[in-house]
Amino acid sequence: MIEKILILFYFIKARWFTRKYSQRLYNEQMKFIRTHSPFYADKADIPIIDKKIMMEKFNEINTVGIDKDEALAFAIECEKTREFGKKLHGVTIGLSSGTSGHRGVFVVSDKERALWAGTILAKALPKGKIFGNRIAFFMRANSELYETVHSNIIKFKFFDMYGDMANNISQLQEFNPTILIAPPSMLLEISKHSPNIRPIKVVSIAEILEENDSEIIKKAFGVSVVHQVYQCTEGFLGLTCECGTLHLNEDFIVIEKEWIDEHRFYPIITDLKRRSQPMIRYRLNDILVEKSEPCKCGSKFLALEKIEGRQDDVFEFEGESGEKVKIFPDFIRRCVLFVDNIGEYRVRQIAVDKVEILIDDIDENRKGAIVAEFEKLSNHFKFKLPQITFANYEYSRNRKLKRVEKILW
Repeated sequence: MIEKILILFYFIKARWFTRKYSQRLYNEQMKFIRTHSPFYADKADIPIIDKKIMMEKFNEINTVGIDKDEALAFAIECEKTREFGKKLHGVTIGLSSGTSGHRGVFVVSDKERALWAGTILAKALPKGKIFGNRIAFFMRANSELYETVHSNIIKFKFFDMYGDMANNISQLQEFNPTILIAPPSMLLEISKHSPNIRPIKVVSIAEILEENDSEIIKKAFGVSVVHQVYQCTEGFLGLTCECGTLHLNEDFIVIEKEWIDEHRFYPIITDLKRRSQPMIRYRLNDILVEKSEPCKCGSKFLALEKIEGRQDDVFEFEGESGEKVKIFPDFIRRCVLFVDNIGEYRVRQIAVDKVEILIDDIDENRKGAIVAEFEKLSNHFKFKLPQITFANYEYSRNRKLKRVEKILW
């Protein structure tokens, strides 16, 4: 009951009293971490950290006395048994997916869970329709938090992504959601089964939403916008507005920009609400592209053109003079998407001089057209054309979908 009251409180606050963070809120957070986090206690200047440092200094950074090795063993056991309702010393422990190259754990208190639930509900529920929503979640792991929110006012139903797909589709049609939430790869998979549902809102989570995929999903479910939740281990970072623009949550997150070029940047975030595992000047390796014009929705929060990919997935080829030439994921995507009739695909760099392309319905014409696009790219950026091989695309629910991925380390 207490958690439901907290969720309602944060829902009201985020729905009707949202404004950009204040200096007072920032000062309060800095005072808290210097008092409660051993890592920050003796630091006059707050350093920039990343996931590697977070895991190395986990015991010193968190403020609830959780040991990293104990937390990691606990989280792995929960994954194996698929029992996600357990707590370690009174706090929730989660396991990050490791897509950035470093597996890690995260810590969330009951208050922070309620804050997350209230805030995301306030921002995600359709305008003018708070009550009577049926929310279908397709995710890897369930949480007792969803069961807490479930009521006569809002109904939640968890669908296990690892479960039988035919059974999931049958239950989905019976549930008939008003809001459908799933990774884009799962939304595409659901659309192939042509379920007889017409949600008023479709929300993409956990993976990068490609523009081409977005168009397919919109057509399949009859919506004008596929909304995105920008969320990761580091917190709830942003959400799409009704105009289809992804805005960062600057009501409680401070964004510093490490510029890559005129439009792209890596975000350095400071979460002003998260305290059990503070995220202070935390550098993400997501490549964000800032929107060049203000969004028509009128929000003053930072607007993004898109999330382009991860720093880890910037391809590197040998230049004509032997130097390294970096190519951003967007340019790699175009080599495939500029070719007609390409559906599902993945592009992987497996060596400096080797690229593997996985597509459905391989034929010689498509192969030739894709190679021609790579030739144009190599000529433009002056790098040696890599060896390009092709294989059949196969969908897997056991891993996050990354259309463009560098597996060369």
